[in-house]
Amino acid sequence: MPNNQNRREFLQHIGTLSVAAGTGSVLPFFSQDKTAKKSFVSVKQGRVLKIFNGQVITPYRTIKDGTIIAVDGVITEVREGNIDVPNAEVIDAQGRYIAPGFVDLHVHGGGDHDFLDGDVHAFLKAAECHARHGTTSMYPTALSGDVDTLLENLDIYEEANRQNDFGAQFQGIFLEGPYYSMEQRGAQDPRYIRDPDPEEYKKILSHSPAIKRWDSAPEREGALEFARYLVSQGVLPSMGHTGAIYDEVLTGFENGYTLATHLYSGMLGVTRRDAYRYAGAVESAFLIDEMSVEIIADGKHLPAPLLKLIYKIKGPDRIALVTDAMRGAGMPEGNSILGPRNDGLEVIIEDGVAKLPDRASFAGSVATTDRLVRTMISLADVPLTEAVRMMTATPAAIMNINDKKGSLVAGKDADIVIFDDDILVEKTIINGNVIYSR
Repeated sequence: MPNNQNRREFLQHIGTLSVAAGTGSVLPFFSQDKTAKKSFVSVKQGRVLKIFNGQVITPYRTIKDGTIIAVDGVITEVREGNIDVPNAEVIDAQGRYIAPGFVDLHVHGGGDHDFLDGDVHAFLKAAECHARHGTTSMYPTALSGDVDTLLENLDIYEEANRQNDFGAQFQGIFLEGPYYSMEQRGAQDPRYIRDPDPEEYKKILSHSPAIKRWDSAPEREGALEFARYLVSQGVLPSMGHTGAIYDEVLTGFENGYTLATHLYSGMLGVTRRDAYRYAGAVESAFLIDEMSVEIIADGKHLPAPLLKLIYKIKGPDRIALVTDAMRGAGMPEGNSILGPRNDGLEVIIEDGVAKLPDRASFAGSVATTDRLVRTMISLADVPLTEAVRMMTATPAAIMNINDKKGSLVAGKDADIVIFDDDILVEKTIINGNVIYSR
């Protein structure tokens, strides 16, 4: 169940008045008398969008015949029935679902572009690719690598963010590594795996305010000090590529590691040391009720039984669906490259996932956010509204952007996706602007 604070927020927003943020106009909230076919809203100024005749997914219910009004990119009203709004841009959802825009916490690229390609164009085109699949907010993700190259990419991100008018919004950078377990590094370059270095990470953090999350294995020497420093700087520490056991994970959690990166992937499960068994990071994430997890719900990295298990134990308010997508997302099957185009690893995309050329193991996700929602419904038997929550409200709350993102509530940004029963995206809307239309 949603917590009381969220419920109070929702009830407040559906009260007797809705204020059009930034315009100073007041929109009356009309009775939901089902005998009344239409109401009337007068908007004196501002750019107005009206979306009607759809199934609106709110935090607490689905409005079967719903309407959303946004003024200057901010939602001002969510309600049942049609409303006359003079001079509005009007979108007829034609009975489709109207949901919050999808929020992807962990993504490396898409549309044959990677965020480490070293140019603004790659950022913009990857953002456009994912917007076509319903993503409205994303956190471009960088792998372990050379510090100077990382600093250059942070500068490229800043410029791309200024130019990004046609793709999913950038909400900040997620640094995946290099303070990892060598044994659980996955596709991370072993040349760069090391303990956290205060001089190094303070230099990186001082270079750009764009860094919003940073991953580490909590068992590494200096990892607890690193997490505390991140928290002091307003950056979220997350636990990933780790060989930690329960005591180490619990201590890490108490020092700030409140999110587990792609649960099961790059993460130690139950293990033996001598004659004794120990709970690994996977079991620890389950045992610590307050720890959130992200999962690559593409149906390949995690099979249906594990998706069901995670959902049963953690629930939709502690699970964020993530693509962890490489450049092959949104591309046809065939040859591709994992990592930077100029010196990345050759891979093959087939069966909905990237594989090493010898097909011995996976080499990255090619998922898009619409596919994640579809998979949770079809493979994990999760209700549509809960699958959407794990792709919207939960990731927004994890990253503390839920004051503006993640739900269709008056006062929040008009980031909206319209899709059909098969989760095929019809339109993607960011700040009240139609970014994609099928």
